[in-house]
Amino acid sequence: MFENCQEYGFWLAKHFCEGGYVMILIAFIGLLAIFLIVERFIALSRLAVNKHNAASNIRGMLLRGDVRQAITFCDKKPAPLTNTIQAGLVQVLNRRPDEEVQVAMDASVLRETPRLEGWVSFLAVIGNVAVLVGLLGTIIGMIKSFGGVASADPAEKAEILARGISEALNCTALGLFVAIIAVVAYGFFQIRISRAINDMLETSMDVMNLVTANRDKIQRT
Repeated sequence: MFENCQEYGFWLAKHFCEGGYVMILIAFIGLLAIFLIVERFIALSRLAVNKHNAASNIRGMLLRGDVRQAITFCDKKPAPLTNTIQAGLVQVLNRRPDEEVQVAMDASVLRETPRLEGWVSFLAVIGNVAVLVGLLGTIIGMIKSFGGVASADPAEKAEILARGISEALNCTALGLFVAIIAVVAYGFFQIRISRAINDMLETSMDVMNLVTANRDKIQRT
């Protein structure tokens, strides 16, 4: 497979072939990164909810003192944001003090955060591993290159040297490519997750303020 790279017409397949067996390991790491990226993108899209729409609806219900309806609204739209609000509203419905309402929402934020994060942190690990494996392929290519030159005929030295350097550079290029994708995706997901957590904290604070300001109206319902 790796001895007759000139047989492969497609340039990407040709470079993959020239990179040697380490390219297979780098490709596997790349596929793992793509799987994690797609999985987390779908998960975050599914867990997302329109913050302003949810807050507006819940605010109107609480201003009317209708806690049960607000809980039902959250229950119909399961997401980290609505689950956090619902945890606090359940305590309000049970006529618990403000401190317990806030604690319930804070605990919900802690429970929901791992759902948002998933295996995102592993993308940073993949980025580092891809670079290291690419470097391993580079070193192996250079060892082959100079090791082969030492014992080869003068007429073959140039070809062996070129083949070894090609293997080294192809491994470096693919390792860096996979690392860049993984690290960029990691940064993108970290931003989305941080925003989701901030939305939970901000909305829970708004709900707490509404509950505190409308305790009398809520307790009469």
